[in-house]
Amino acid sequence: MSRIGIRPVQIPQGVKVNITPTNVTVEGPKGKLSQEYLPEVEIVVEDGAILVKKLHETKQAGAYHGLYRSLLDNMVTGVSQGFKKALIVNGVGYRAEVQGNFLVMSLGFSNDFMVMIPQGLSVTIEANGQKVLIAGADFALLGKFASEVRSLRRPEPYKGKGIRYEDEKIRRKVGKTGVK
Repeated sequence: MSRIGIRPVQIPQGVKVNITPTNVTVEGPKGKLSQEYLPEVEIVVEDGAILVKKLHETKQAGAYHGLYRSLLDNMVTGVSQGFKKALIVNGVGYRAEVQGNFLVMSLGFSNDFMVMIPQGLSVTIEANGQKVLIAGADFALLGKFASEVRSLRRPEPYKGKGIRYEDEKIRRKVGKTGVK
């Protein structure tokens, strides 16, 4: 029995859940999300909560039991409250700006990077282009986009220059002159 899968997902006020035999759709004030699921589990709505039930006692069904419960929890949270991630751009001359549907980043190379912002995400810039705030309802899409932006210039351990998550700690190394 999955410890995560047995917990119900509470449905907040203003969120609608529609379940078909192979698909779950969650709609709320922040948007609409849809997720397909496999026949190893059954998803039902009872007493204002979503329950995920295993149909078979196999290892694969147990894995899907916890997976779909977590995905449904992220969907309900996303359409009701939304998710946010912040990236810090650190370095001399490094900055970010939003131009239309593109995130334009100057990261110390001869050309600027232009990254297309996916549908369903919003990007705002704070602190003179040094802080990038990404917000949206889809947790997986938000995380994927944030990791793609971070991979443009990963933080380096000597000076700390690059793009990092706001809550990320960079382990700094001592350079050649520091070892005596």
